[in-house]
Formats: sequence, C-alpha cells, structure tokens
Amino acid sequence: MKILVIGGGGREHAICVALSKDESVSALYCAPGNPGIAEVAELREVDPLDPAAVAALAREVTADLVVVGPEAPLVAGVADAVREAGIACFGPSGAAAALEGSKAFSKEIMAAAGVPTAESFVCATEAEAERALDAFGAPYVVKDDALAAGKGVVVTQDREAALAHARACLGRTGGRVVIEAYLDGPEVSLFGITDGTTVLPLLPAQDFKRIGDGDQGPNTGGMGAYAPLPWAPAGLVAEVLERVLQPTVDELRRRGTPFVGLLYAGLALTSRGTRVVEFNARFGDPETQVLLPLLRTPLAGVLAAAAEGVLDRLEPLRWHEGAAATVVLASAGYPESSRNGDVIRGVRAAEMLSSGAGGSVRVYQAGTARNPDGELVTAGGRVLTVTGRGRDLESARKMAYAGVTEIEFDGAQHRGDIAGAAVAGTVRAAAQA
Repeated sequence: MKILVIGGGGREHAICVALSKDESVSALYCAPGNPGIAEVAELREVDPLDPAAVAALAREVTADLVVVGPEAPLVAGVADAVREAGIACFGPSGAAAALEGSKAFSKEIMAAAGVPTAESFVCATEAEAERALDAFGAPYVVKDDALAAGKGVVVTQDREAALAHARACLGRTGGRVVIEAYLDGPEVSLFGITDGTTVLPLLPAQDFKRIGDGDQGPNTGGMGAYAPLPWAPAGLVAEVLERVLQPTVDELRRRGTPFVGLLYAGLALTSRGTRVVEFNARFGDPETQVLLPLLRTPLAGVLAAAAEGVLDRLEPLRWHEGAAATVVLASAGYPESSRNGDVIRGVRAAEMLSSGAGGSVRVYQAGTARNPDGELVTAGGRVLTVTGRGRDLESARKMAYAGVTEIEFDGAQHRGDIAGAAVAGTVRAAAQA
C-alpha cells in the first residue's frame, strides 16, 4: 500500500512513524513534512490548503490512501478533491469537517443527536455576547466559532477579558462567537475512527491546554498528554461510544454528510455526568503522540478500512501494556509568538535513553527546520514533543522528562506537571468527588 500523509507537525510525525513500521506499507510520502518525518518518509512539496494540488500529488505518487492530518486542509475540502480523483482518503469531507470548523454547527449537530454538552448561545453582535455572559455568569467560557489552532477558547473569571475575546471573534468578517456554561471536572480526549457508520474507539487520553504549570496562562495547541487514564471511570469508553460518538456519526450520515476519518471528542467529566466540550475532525495533537506508540494493531489497515467503508470487518483494536506521556517543548514567546532559527541539540541523546523495565523515549518533531549549515533549528511555536513509554504512568512520565533534560535550544519552555496529578492520584471525575 502506498500512503501519502498531508501535514508537517508532531501529529503527522507520529502517524508517519507508526505507518513506517507497518509491513503492509510499501511506500510512504508526506507533504510538506518536516526534518523528523524525512527520516521515515519521502517528503514532497505541496500547499496543504490547495485541494487540487493535493489530489494531483496523490495521483503523481500513485497513492492508494491519503491521510489528512491537520484540520485546516479538511475544512478546505482536501478530502473531497482526493476522493473525486478516485483515491481513498482518511479524513472527513469539508461539509463534515465543519464539526470542527464551526462551533455553532457542532452545537447544532449535538442538539439534533441528543449528545450531552454545555448550554450555549451563538452570538453575532456584542450586545448578544454581553447578554450571554450575564446569563451564565463566571467562569466565562468564550469560543471562536471558526478554526483557531487550539487557541480560540478563553475561560476566565474576568468579564472584561471574556468580552474582549468575544469582540475579537466578532471583528472578523462574518464572525460569530459561542458563549456557553462552564463545565466542571477534568477534561478527557476520546478519539473514534469511523467509516461513517461504524465507530472504533481508541484509548482515552488527557492533554494540557494552558502554557503554565497548574493550568495557568493562556491556552495553547497543547503542552503535553498521557494515556491511558488510571483514574477514568469504569465504562467510560462504552458510555462515550453510545452517547456521543455513535449518535454524532449517525446524525451526520442522516444529513447526507457522512463523517469518514477521526472524530475527536473533547469531554468534561462533570458533577452532572459526561459532557462534550468540543469536537475535532482529526487526530489530536499532542494526544496522538501518546496513543499511537501504545497501539499494537497495525495502523495502515485501520485507516484504509475506514476510508473504504469496511471498518465493521476489523477486530477491536489491540494495545501494548504500559503507558505513555509526552511533554511539549515550545519556543520562546509561545503562544503569543514564536522565535525561529534557534539551534536544537540533544534529540538523538534523548532517543537513546532507556530503562531496565523497557522504558523508552521518542522525540516527535513539529516546528523544526534545517538551517543552511544543516543544523536542526526551531521553526514554530510547539517545536518538539518528547514521548516516554514505561510499564506504568509514573515510569512513562519519568522517561519523558529524562528526554526533555537532554534537549536544549535557546528560549525553550515546557510544563513540569504533565501527568503529575494522575501519578499522585489526585485527579478524578467530578461526579466521584
């Protein structure tokens, strides 16, 4: 099977590593990729937001399957163009990807499917936003209706800060903002691979959105993650499959916009039960960097079965024992800005680490490039994700942070508390408190 992966971040690096280990994959391409991906796949140039160009590249490399990583190409209709070219594609159509591309559309689908979520208002004017903020009270939750690279949500006790974010969202042409009730309890990410009918759930994971320890500071695209969740309630996966993932897939199919790809449910385990915080239309980043290293089932066959509509023929996914944790190393200034060109050292040293109990480290590259001297340098906000594996979460976490200590670049920043509360046993669903 020849596979073309679209994207160039840490998520795509993790996908390409998993695919490169699959014996059914005879050729692996990635566009545009990054220096890390170049070690496991042949890189090609393409504008990921140009559906015709992506389809043309897929034809050129005679791909049997195209896997679209990021959300923006999906919303732009890349999967539609690939399918129109007669090539199987893992990724939803532009219409179905609106589940992530528009928070308002997502709320509409959840309401129609009976999926539990927070009460909300979709606002088109500042006056509507003010009324919504006052209706719910603090903490205020304000979400950009459109794509915002994981940084379009503000949760704050400060009404003026909430209103300022709402104004910024409304200021764009045709801008809308979603204001909703605050959901208490820890957040969980649960992915489902689907062919538009059957849904195959993955392990639950937890990511960390804010830049600073203790969930302080602004939201980012994600500063770390871990899986599995030792504290997750029994039956969580079955509940989310029955009440969230399957009804959503069924509703989209009923509307004539079947969702084929990865349906990401961001959940809050609240004092009133499980609620959906958001949907995404692709593998999450950085959760992918802990889930795929734990997956024993060969990835290519699963993605191909979804793209071809035969997911019901597969057996349940198989997983390695143990746990994984990943820590994001971000560049100076992130998330407000990023600094490029800082030389990165220590990646190989980090990946050579191991423990006597089978622990290991893998570094996935995201915002990286090569300078004229061939050195690896920073080229984005989130630069690397350092993933540790171990026999349990505590050992996986130790391996990840051991890897972090080996890596250096000017201005590097990371959180020091990824998976810390889970290892300490101090995190639990609000309903269990």
